[in-house]
Amino acid sequence: MKQAQPLTITNAQLVTPAGIVRGAIRCADGVIAALGPDVTAQDGDAALDARGRLIAPGLVDLGVFAVDKPAFHFGGITRAALMPDQSPPLDLPSRVGFIAKSGKPDLWVHPLAAATRGLEGAELAELALMQQAGARGIATGRRWIADSGVMLRLLQYAAMLDLVVVAHAEDSGLAGSAVATAGEIATRLGLPAAPAEAEALAIARDIGLAELAGARLHFRQVTTAQGFHLVRAAKARGLPVTCGITPAHFMLSDLATADYRTFARIAPPLRSEADRQAARAAIADGTVDVIASGHDPRGPEDKRLPFADAAPGMAGAETLLAMTLNLVRDEVIDTARAFDLTARNPARLLGVAAGVLAEGYEADLALIDADAPWIIDRRKMEATADNTPFDRQGAQGRVLGLWKGGVKVAA
Repeated sequence: MKQAQPLTITNAQLVTPAGIVRGAIRCADGVIAALGPDVTAQDGDAALDARGRLIAPGLVDLGVFAVDKPAFHFGGITRAALMPDQSPPLDLPSRVGFIAKSGKPDLWVHPLAAATRGLEGAELAELALMQQAGARGIATGRRWIADSGVMLRLLQYAAMLDLVVVAHAEDSGLAGSAVATAGEIATRLGLPAAPAEAEALAIARDIGLAELAGARLHFRQVTTAQGFHLVRAAKARGLPVTCGITPAHFMLSDLATADYRTFARIAPPLRSEADRQAARAAIADGTVDVIASGHDPRGPEDKRLPFADAAPGMAGAETLLAMTLNLVRDEVIDTARAFDLTARNPARLLGVAAGVLAEGYEADLALIDADAPWIIDRRKMEATADNTPFDRQGAQGRVLGLWKGGVKVAA
């Protein structure tokens, strides 16, 4: 799918890393040719008046568990990094190569290679061959690699390949089969629970190993005050350590599980209100690098079960943008930072020339009405399953148009 005709979008609020710039953006041959207050349409261009709305980079969703194109397009997502927890796992070059081609042309899927064979945490997979097949990173999947020797070898190998390692941060010896965070709510509900410290212990070990190996390490989700403290300290020492979070963990606390509602059964489990506030502070001070949807649609066969038996996961692609814009309205971050978290930073971790409105970058654009109100309704979702923890919640921020490589793909 090639851009047949140049496109110029005028009268827009352009979301750039430096802030909002009022002007126009011109795209040609699939890339951004020019942007700024002095840009005008040329003869032969398709022209669109943004009417003062935002033009932002298409979102880059780092760490999804399913490719769900209608949901991604609804949420303004033009690229998604797919976790290796598939059936079968992405632990062979042939599987990685297939996934790397699967979403094109209107959605680019960047596979994350399984760190170990079968994601079992024992034997390293064929990482170099999977990189050649299209892997943009290496991931441990939903599991923590308990064997420190295996994890060190993984990080050393990844450093040689210059690939980021996307790690799960939960000490499996402590977390076990827990479905909740230890505390008052879990005790009242009688749910199997693990201490929040399971996250901090995993993060501390992995940061130490990453420093030893000289590797780039990204924690897909950090959700506790202790975890943020460790990441903050690693950054202060100059280590290439980054972390992400999903909207559920900065919007909800474990109070959301009080009625045993399985749509709030996610992994890591929802934390205390103090940890939720720590997450918002970590987003504000730059400790958190990425906000991702954690998109993991689960059908009724997985969710209409007792809380402890239900599968973890949420359908998050459609609500990622609106929930992140909540942080802007609450003055936790500004608009430019919102798109650093959801587009620029994940693209940089994956090593792709996208996620930024800048000349020469991919023309992946979203036209957004940041103030458009809507009600999140699971019955009307585009996703393959409706397991959102935000059902019936009011939201603001809608994607009115989406372009992939300068070609319109949605709205």
